[in-house]
Amino acid sequence: MSHLQEKHPVLELIDLDVGFPSAQIVKRVNLRIEEGEKVALVGESGCGKSLTAFSILRLLPPGASINGGQVIFDGQDLAAISPYQLRRIRGKGIALILQEPMTSLNPVLPIGQQIAENILQHEDVTRKQAEERTIELLDMVGIVNARGRYGMFPHNFSGGMRQRVMIAMAIACDPQLLIADEPTTALDVTIQAQVMDLLEDLCSKLNMAMLLITHDLGAVAQWADRIAVMYAGRIVEEAPVGTFFSGPRHPYSRGLLNSSIGNGWHYSNRRLTEIVGSVQSAAGETGCSFAPRCPIAMHECRAAPPELGGTNDEWSVACYRDPLAVAAK
Repeated sequence: MSHLQEKHPVLELIDLDVGFPSAQIVKRVNLRIEEGEKVALVGESGCGKSLTAFSILRLLPPGASINGGQVIFDGQDLAAISPYQLRRIRGKGIALILQEPMTSLNPVLPIGQQIAENILQHEDVTRKQAEERTIELLDMVGIVNARGRYGMFPHNFSGGMRQRVMIAMAIACDPQLLIADEPTTALDVTIQAQVMDLLEDLCSKLNMAMLLITHDLGAVAQWADRIAVMYAGRIVEEAPVGTFFSGPRHPYSRGLLNSSIGNGWHYSNRRLTEIVGSVQSAAGETGCSFAPRCPIAMHECRAAPPELGGTNDEWSVACYRDPLAVAAK
């Protein structure tokens, strides 16, 4: 995607390390997101996707901390700035959509008031102006009779409508980056497609970048521009979506694709294959985390983890057996 190279990065993760006192979970993650770009971070449950996303805004669970690296946004290292400075960025420069809207919305406050409060927090407007802006946002995300529903409570809305409310709240202050953490998990299939179409349309209209956290390869194939595959806290492959689904290079990426019903782009009647074994403990890791499960692992794989590399900036892979990655070194 040569046109992306002409844009400026909205976010850069540089050698990001996140973990708990007992184990390092996210390990030396490097990721760059350009203006208006939709990047998907994929991998099985527990691989560190959400922890990586939450570390951007330092919304980490108790005991977790950023142990190294940088989170560069708008020329600032979010890992190093003060809590006050970070609060000015949360909801304004970077917005977050979580998996389950019912647990993210306050059940005893009208949805309109919750969105308006976010606007009042970050913008120099009156309460009446914030209310009118909220009604515009609800209409923008497809809430019918937005003015009449301004004073309704979360329990008055279906799951899909609550997710639309969360999207309205997220885009209220025109963020440069939207982090969507499994935004369609709790929704049925038809509503999932509607929500993702809405996010894609908003990204285009607002020139907003999006980091999509998901394990749904079908959604990635349809809505993302670029994919980063994570395994055991490390990014093992990164590529444009079309290039990736034409033939992933890392053994784990191939395993993910072969174990999915859609096989990336098209549904088929083939027999699904499993990735044998299980994820090894993060404690005491020495080599490639995938080596115990990898069908092509060799001695070098167990000695030290391979670095993410490739022959160009668009496609990179962390594998000693990948000829293009080896040739680039």
